[in-house]
Amino acid sequence: MKRKRNKENPLNKILVIHGPNLNLLGQREPDVYGKTTLEEINRQLQKFAKSKGVELEIVQSNHEGEIVDTIGQANKRGFKAILINPAAYTHTSVAIRDAVAAVSIPTVEVHLSNIYAREEFRHTSLIAPVCHGQVSGFGANSYVLGLEAVIGLIKK
Repeated sequence: MKRKRNKENPLNKILVIHGPNLNLLGQREPDVYGKTTLEEINRQLQKFAKSKGVELEIVQSNHEGEIVDTIGQANKRGFKAILINPAAYTHTSVAIRDAVAAVSIPTVEVHLSNIYAREEFRHTSLIAPVCHGQVSGFGANSYVLGLEAVIGLIKK
């Protein structure tokens, strides 16, 4: 699992999780997901986080169990919020849903595309009901909007 860290403010640590196939952004179905790469999204997130005085740890995994383990360790590792794009696991993973519910950390789900305007099977998120909210359909900006939301939740 790739991890990138920004050591700004350990009191406001946010975990960002990118799910399966998001490492292929920029080349995978650009008509649906855009041409922005995951690295570009991560740079945007780090820049925004720095301007708000928060620290990010960013991970990407194509493996459900790794995502579940990462979420399960979030409290112990001092994270105050989670920003997650579960990608395809949005519609299938009870395990990720249960992990988010178990840690009781403010969590926002994000999606590049509007999942409700796509195939019927994408209209159901198993993760959203255990999150504080969901942002979808704004391309790479969905992540920045979601990060702004979780920052607002931890700075209340």
